[in-house]
Amino acid sequence: MKIEAAESGPHQGLESRLVLFDLDGTLVDSSPGIWASVRAAAEALGLPRPTPEQLRGMVGPPLQDGFALVLGVPPDDVPRAVAAYRAHYSGGALLDATVYPGVPELLAALAGAGATLAVATSKPEPFAVRLLAHVGLLPSFASVHGATFDGAVRHKDQVVAAALAAHADGVRPVLVGDRAHDVLGAAAHGLPCIGAGWGPALPGELADAGAALVAATPRDVLTALKPG
Repeated sequence: MKIEAAESGPHQGLESRLVLFDLDGTLVDSSPGIWASVRAAAEALGLPRPTPEQLRGMVGPPLQDGFALVLGVPPDDVPRAVAAYRAHYSGGALLDATVYPGVPELLAALAGAGATLAVATSKPEPFAVRLLAHVGLLPSFASVHGATFDGAVRHKDQVVAAALAAHADGVRPVLVGDRAHDVLGAAAHGLPCIGAGWGPALPGELADAGAALVAATPRDVLTALKPG
């Protein structure tokens, strides 16, 4: 399935096309560092050790929402959980991440074809920039848009809005993301979402949320975006 323009025009190819990427679970497998920090936060609050299912559920959504909805942390204790998580995460766990195979080649091909690339993530923006720089992907992106530490900006529709505002001249924007909240955050702005099927989403999650298609590999994203 192609993700193409609804009408003909001067930008039929990838030139000037705005392609937004989620970070965790899409560009990088950051689960080891996230899981270690979630465990540290749970221990700090005296919570039961998170189950494997809960740990998987913490990758992707805003951190505050993950603690409240996935781990069941009472609202009054969520700030403590977030603080404990961030203390552990910023201490080094943040860098325990690896780039998914095929991602560098995808980014290089899109940039070479003239697309504009940006990151839209629910991870705090300073953490996102630090991680992208560590794994060598930061130069691939024109801008990075993430959450604020105070939680005022954390939802996917908010960071997508920031990316769209920063690239108002971007053509036919599209988001590539690995969880249902990515699909919904894109849809809030009328954007299609290509599901990153190599990420941690449960079977059927992306399709059920309304993803335009689910790509099995990064190469499949390029195939979907190429004209013709």
